[in-house]
Amino acid sequence: MSEKKLNLITFSWPPSSWKTSVIIKIIKDFLQKNIKIWVVKMDCLMTDDDKLYAELWIPVKKALSANICPDHFFVSNIEEIFDWGKKQDLEILITESAGLCNRCSPYIKDIKAVCVIDNLSWINTPKKIGPMLKLADIVIVTKWDIVSQAEREVFVSRIKTVNPKAVVMHVNWLNGQWSYELSNLLLEDKQFYETLEGMYLRFSMPTAVCSYCLWETRIWKRFQMWNVKKVNLDD
Repeated sequence: MSEKKLNLITFSWPPSSWKTSVIIKIIKDFLQKNIKIWVVKMDCLMTDDDKLYAELWIPVKKALSANICPDHFFVSNIEEIFDWGKKQDLEILITESAGLCNRCSPYIKDIKAVCVIDNLSWINTPKKIGPMLKLADIVIVTKWDIVSQAEREVFVSRIKTVNPKAVVMHVNWLNGQWSYELSNLLLEDKQFYETLEGMYLRFSMPTAVCSYCLWETRIWKRFQMWNVKKVNLDD
């Protein structure tokens, strides 16, 4: 008997870009195609997004990182999540990361990576997001319908400056406009894998283990140890 395979898609974003709404829209399109799909929603301290999925009969699991960086939490658990998805006989498993650290990127080489970004954010936001945007295969722009055509074009231009290879799409998070095209794009190049063993992240995590990572709260120099970076105020 051949080993079960699974198509994994990773979604990431800066906060408040209405990424969950976009995912719900494309999942509705997947379900209409009778595709067996689950979502694993990852966040920091709490989330009610799992209830949004459940109300629409979309299968979902919730995972909270608590005192751990959410992107480190993702990497530490993705293999177990992937194996769990295979046991459920899923065709597609979507992971929804909190994506709060602009220095991190919960993307795996060869695994489809999608970033959702808000057109109402500052015009230079694409330059500030880091590898989460720069290494995405697909970049979804939301809230584009309430800005001018010129603002949309400039924003896409800034995205293309930092990630010229990405497919950039506008998706309406309210009425689902262009979500059908996005779901078809995600299905065009199905990537089925038996295991994540031997795979690599697209970008390394920050080199950070300092005394504050390990519960230190005192703000004195003598308590600052290991990987500590100081600002140069003499320039």
